[in-house]
Amino acid sequence: MGDRLTPLLWRTGLALALVCGIGLLPWLSRTDPALTVLRARSADRTPTPEVLADIRARLGLDAGPLRLLGEWAGGLWRGDAGRSWLSGAEVTPVVLHALGVSLLLMAVALAAAAGTAALVCARTLYRQGGRRRAGGGSAVLAALPEFLTASVLATVVGVQLGWLPALGWYGPRWTVLPALALGLPAGAVLGRLLDDLLPGAFAEPWAAAAVARGLPRRRIARHAVHRCLPGLLPNLGLFVVGLTGGSVAVEQIFDIPGLGRTTLQAALAQDLPVLQAGTLVLVLLAAAAAGAARLAARLLTGPALHDGALPTLHRPTAPARGAQPLLYGGGLLAVVALGLPRDPLAVDTAERLRPPSWSHPFGTDALGRDMLGRVAHGAFDTLLLAVAIGAVSLLTGLVLGALPRLSGPLADTLNAVPPVLGALLVTAVAGSGPATPAIAVSAVAWVPLTAHTSALLRQERAAPHVMAARGLGAGRRHLFRRALLPAVLPPVTRHALLRLPGTALALASLAFLGLGAQPPSPEWGLLLAENQPYAERAPWAVLAPAAVLALLGALAVSAAGGVRRRGRRTTEAGAQKRLAVREPAATE
Repeated sequence: MGDRLTPLLWRTGLALALVCGIGLLPWLSRTDPALTVLRARSADRTPTPEVLADIRARLGLDAGPLRLLGEWAGGLWRGDAGRSWLSGAEVTPVVLHALGVSLLLMAVALAAAAGTAALVCARTLYRQGGRRRAGGGSAVLAALPEFLTASVLATVVGVQLGWLPALGWYGPRWTVLPALALGLPAGAVLGRLLDDLLPGAFAEPWAAAAVARGLPRRRIARHAVHRCLPGLLPNLGLFVVGLTGGSVAVEQIFDIPGLGRTTLQAALAQDLPVLQAGTLVLVLLAAAAAGAARLAARLLTGPALHDGALPTLHRPTAPARGAQPLLYGGGLLAVVALGLPRDPLAVDTAERLRPPSWSHPFGTDALGRDMLGRVAHGAFDTLLLAVAIGAVSLLTGLVLGALPRLSGPLADTLNAVPPVLGALLVTAVAGSGPATPAIAVSAVAWVPLTAHTSALLRQERAAPHVMAARGLGAGRRHLFRRALLPAVLPPVTRHALLRLPGTALALASLAFLGLGAQPPSPEWGLLLAENQPYAERAPWAVLAPAAVLALLGALAVSAAGGVRRRGRRTTEAGAQKRLAVREPAATE
């Protein structure tokens, strides 16, 4: 009973700490909430002392943050989340309506993601295993910024072709374009993770027995997906929450009144009742998604998880060989090398929005600045920062993934915080600056790697060779160092490499929303944000940084193919024989 109660108390404490921190946001940032509310209500009104005093009296700000927080929390038991500081409307109906919109959008986006993941895995499912290729197409999809995909879909499909509505939220047809913008990148990532597990499933004895019995290939493929799902479900739960509260940029572009956009507007205006209620709903959704994912994983694995009869999916394999990493890396280095001699800040209004030419291979932006130079110089701001965050996230994910009782509630809680809200909280505590986006992204970048590590370790501990080694007297440290870590490290490292473009995109999203790098910095996200209004007139100004991001994604995925678990024997029996020989002398 105590083992179940401790995570619940830990999760509750973290949720309370998060909500309380949001309630103290204006005071932590040393801003006057009355002034912020006045500017949100009417930017043209003069903030005289009398006007500000009237707002403080109406909102009860003079009572202090703790009193306001206590009154707000006291009303939750009655289903009353207070009234909006801006509109005066009741918060509960507003947040519930926004939640319904986001849940519908999330459901359609998950359907799009499932279809995309199926296409990514189609070759492996058809071949029933075999050596995988790098998957450059899925890498490009995973590396495309959601806000860029949303803008292209809205402009081309919605406005120019008129096939689907591009703005508003009035019915099912309005969900298609935003769901595609969210589902395509998410499906590419999920598809790569599933495609990473499928060869191990097809190599298990049951697959050979099924082929010998003449079972249809479609049925064997379905069972292989069923076998791999438990290791994928924790990340799927994270995607559910991310698609619900983290789709701020897409909701902004398509003018969707979802929970992410509602939370962002409340955070910018410091409308604390709406912000606290929206965050609390996201935390509860994260807890529900994580619990459902863990329950589904247990049901799918059945008693094999406890009986030590679950074979490992991560056998020793030879690293994938090919010229694709060299090709993609060479292309990226060529762009940087050719652009570094160019001045990224030189303004020439006579050359504004010029198409690509010999003098400007990537064209120019709205101020006549050379896009090749800006992309090349922005590589240092984007790539180095993304690589550093990825390395720290990998190490953190491996360490915390081995401590699921500690990291599980923490990961679920932090995953419920949209990146924009995280950036605002970091700004309030540490102040604004060039390090603010990096801190905000680093605070949540380790979460999917931790969930992946924890899920893989849970299954790996149930492998027969691990149970046999434990029965022969192997200690926990020896098992972790010699059996568990070698099996988990390669797939989690590949996952970290796959997440590298996503880290760059998170930084880009903050810049797109005005919370990251500031002009005239050539950071890639800021380049996309600055040139987005000119996408129709000068598409090269947007395509240049987007193409380099896609090249980074292709490089990360192709390089991940070379991260494999090495070993001379690939069979479960061979692993058991090795452990049976070595373990008795290595007990701890």
